[in-house]
Order: sequence, then C-alpha cells, then structure tokens
Amino acid sequence: MSKETIALASDHGGFTLKKILKEELEKAGYDPLDLGCHSLESVDYPDYAEAMAQCLAEGRVSRGVLICGSGIGISIAANRHRHVRAALVHDGLTARLSREHNNANVLVLGERTTGVDVARDCLHIFLNTDFEGGRHERRVAKMS
Repeated sequence: MSKETIALASDHGGFTLKKILKEELEKAGYDPLDLGCHSLESVDYPDYAEAMAQCLAEGRVSRGVLICGSGIGISIAANRHRHVRAALVHDGLTARLSREHNNANVLVLGERTTGVDVARDCLHIFLNTDFEGGRHERRVAKMS
C-alpha cells in the first residue's frame, strides 16, 4: 500500500509551522509534497495558493495544507479556484466540521494565530475525518 501524498505550501509567515507539520505528516505515515516557500525570505502568498490549486487540478494530490501569517490571505487566494475548498480553521472543531460539512480539500492555518499543538491537532483531525455527504452534498456541489 502506497502512502498518501499531502501537499504543503506557505509564504514566509507560515514557513516555520509548515516545517513542523511536514515532520508531523512524515511521522503519521504520509508523503509530504513541499510546494514552498523554502526560507523566511519575504514572498507573496498568492503564488503558493496557486501552486496548491495547480497541484490539486493535476491530480498530484487530493488534499493539502496552506499556511500564512494569519491564514486569511492564502485562503482567499486558494478559494478563487472552483476545485479548491480551502478552510481556515482555528481549532479541532472547525477542522472536523470543515471535512464533515464542507468536504474541504485544503486545511488552512495561520502561524501567528494558531499554536503548534493546536495546529498538529487540526492536521490530524482534518486528515482523519470523512465528509458526511447527505444534506451537505447539495451545498458542496454548488461550490464546484
């Protein structure tokens, strides 16, 4: 059985948390695909949201993680693409609901707004929660 590949991308404001979550994915048996950025040098978050959207569109991954300072900018940029359902979450509950109700395919976190332990928790919940379907299916279909 092959490992699922999970893409990660961040701007400089999310670089440190991205490194931590990349290690967390490896420990959990996933194959992380790091789309950048690769340093603390200032970069533009829309470029990394675009890289994630392209990776999803090409079918290289079915899920990903985006991080910037607050999570707001990178989630707005990612959600410009109809095939992306990027959910900015702040705790385990919002991570779970993003999957159960919204079938989110991208977890978004803010490095400056979310502690490391909470971010790890959100990551695991996001990856281990299934979409409920049912009454939510119609709503999700309208976004795509």
